[in-house]
Amino acid sequence: MSQPKQLMRRLSTRHIRFIALGSAIGTGLFLGSSSAIQAAGPAVLLAYMIAGAAVFLVMRALGEMAVHRPVAGSFSQYAYDYLGPMAGFITGWTYIFEMVIVPIADVTAIGGYMGYWFPGIPPWIWVLGTVLLIAAINLMSVRVFGELEFWFSLLKVVTILALIAVGLGLILFGIGSSDGKPVGVHNLWAYEGGFFAKGWDGLIMSLTMVMFAFGGIEVIGTSAGEAGDPQRAIPRAINSVPLRILVFYIGTIFVLMCIYPWPEIGNHADGTSAAAELHGSPFVSMFEYVGIKYAASLLNIVVITAAISAVNSDIFGAGRMMYGMAEKGHAPEIFGRLSKNGVPWVTVITLIVSLLVAIVLNALIPERAFALVAALGTFATVWVWVMILFAQMGMRRKLSREEIKALKFPVPGYPVVPMLAILFMLLTIGLMTLQEDTRLALCAGGIWLVAITVIYWGCCASRDKKVLAEKARQQDVTDV
Repeated sequence: MSQPKQLMRRLSTRHIRFIALGSAIGTGLFLGSSSAIQAAGPAVLLAYMIAGAAVFLVMRALGEMAVHRPVAGSFSQYAYDYLGPMAGFITGWTYIFEMVIVPIADVTAIGGYMGYWFPGIPPWIWVLGTVLLIAAINLMSVRVFGELEFWFSLLKVVTILALIAVGLGLILFGIGSSDGKPVGVHNLWAYEGGFFAKGWDGLIMSLTMVMFAFGGIEVIGTSAGEAGDPQRAIPRAINSVPLRILVFYIGTIFVLMCIYPWPEIGNHADGTSAAAELHGSPFVSMFEYVGIKYAASLLNIVVITAAISAVNSDIFGAGRMMYGMAEKGHAPEIFGRLSKNGVPWVTVITLIVSLLVAIVLNALIPERAFALVAALGTFATVWVWVMILFAQMGMRRKLSREEIKALKFPVPGYPVVPMLAILFMLLTIGLMTLQEDTRLALCAGGIWLVAITVIYWGCCASRDKKVLAEKARQQDVTDV
């Protein structure tokens, strides 16, 4: 059988929707929420609402472009076309960087989750096993991958709904608790400081971890090149997925803080902070707290599955981005090679190898690995979102009035709404200067941007200049 020349359009609306859910619902909810709660207290619920609204606007901007032009490489190609070749190069590689960093956080968390059952086994062993499993899944055909990811994501969606339902049962009636007494919503304001226990500044400071929780949702755009009917699938996914994720996040964290004393989330028994350490998911601790041991073990299985699902989707998105970059000469040509199943196998192998960094981090600094990687992932994620918003505005400037009217999935409130979203994203990046781990990540992110810019001018700038000159010459000939 000859190898295919391009990606195969075998993903349905169902696949795309659950791939996006799989990417965005992972350790940001099941583990990272501890840090966000400690930063803001119960007011973290407002932080998730605000961040969710901003992320929805980013997705609408991406959706407008993806429906107008569904291509492999997605927003990297849009940045290339509407902001310039260098912007496309930096956007694409920063997204790949994001999709390497975020899975490192996820597989790092798996080592901590497994410690719930096997505290004596080094976390890096579990990380290695997870990396090998992810490699096998991502080398299957896109149709098989889509089906597997659908079931992985469906499992955690059902679990989240069940968790919310059980939590409400505990809150209202005490069902399943060790003493049979209901626990109250009053936990949200019962502690010193009330609902805004950490003040407005605490709410604002929590935004960096909250934004990390939504990272990966932009995989909706990278899947456009393999969607069977992108003009139908992409709008449906974008309109439903952000809202569902927001409901899942707010619902689960609301239940958690009502049942479990929120000042103790992420802390040791002696009151010292354990927010940066991997002692397992706070949701597992919640069920232990109310005496439902079997539920805690069951939920630990689910959070492990959720993390595997998130890594799966991230590797998928990054691989497709690298494939699109290779098509226009912004990545080595070998990344454009496809297996007989239509999978860009070289990109998958490269990304899997990069995950081995997680093994090193877990061996050297297991107590800080997640916090540092999550902070760096936040920077890369928010930077990509800013470029998506700018690319959408650049597209609008290049379209005629008639073409704008013909857009099938336009951004609401243009241009005011996208500008507000951009300002919010820049605020989030600015907040990273105020904490040690995030400040370190911001410096690393700045070094990354400088390095990738230098690489562009050294490797691709002259080629892009020739390509653009040739396109301009051909356009002149056409006009004549």
